[in-house]
Amino acid sequence: MKPPACVLTLLTLGACAALTRSIGAVPDGQRAQPWMQSFPVDVKELATDGENPYFILKPDYQLTLEGKEGRKLTQLVITVLPETVNVGGVATRVIEERESSGGQLVEVSRNFFAIHPRTKDVYYFGEDVDIYKNGKLDGHEGAWRHGSGNAHFGLMMPGMPTLGLRHYQEMAPKVAMDRMEIVSLSETSTTPAGVFDRCLKARETTPLELFAREYKVYAPGIGIVEDGPLKLVSHKYVAAGSR
Repeated sequence: MKPPACVLTLLTLGACAALTRSIGAVPDGQRAQPWMQSFPVDVKELATDGENPYFILKPDYQLTLEGKEGRKLTQLVITVLPETVNVGGVATRVIEERESSGGQLVEVSRNFFAIHPRTKDVYYFGEDVDIYKNGKLDGHEGAWRHGSGNAHFGLMMPGMPTLGLRHYQEMAPKVAMDRMEIVSLSETSTTPAGVFDRCLKARETTPLELFAREYKVYAPGIGIVEDGPLKLVSHKYVAAGSR
């Protein structure tokens, strides 16, 4: 028997509501904050060294995360380099990310950050990207820099995060438009490197891919401890020659 039209309507609305929640909307009864796209900060005040509870921007600090993506072991090594780079007139610190899959290098990115000494907000000014395929350089997809091609810096990690805060991390139209929503400030993360409490959990989406989303978890005093299926295996300061 065919259900009445009103029942079909209710079923359709329910399915739409479920889909909306699945792609990152706030729970029923809560009003989503607007996405922050501009940030009232004097970039002349930014520094290349510092840290906030969830993000360490100090030379030689290194995080290593590992996990299975498909059948292959993926490793992500994140290192704060001693190097600084001027991006759009702003001095930034370089953080290198090296990702390998099945023991083979697949991507190297050099990311540019600066921190406000008072608020501890960390801002993201772009990245240079090298993509590898079968051991050979294959492209630079996702690369952008503040001040070039209408790109503008975003907020990577607030110094005083609040539940429900939604902000753009990248502001490079048609290239990179990642945005972050803080969905928890009380997560517990169990990783090979230890168990971490009072963690920040973030949901990342992008308007460039409607249904794309991923979750990241940041531990106080450590930084990122979960990136999708990848989990922290070590965090330390490394000697320059050992990178």
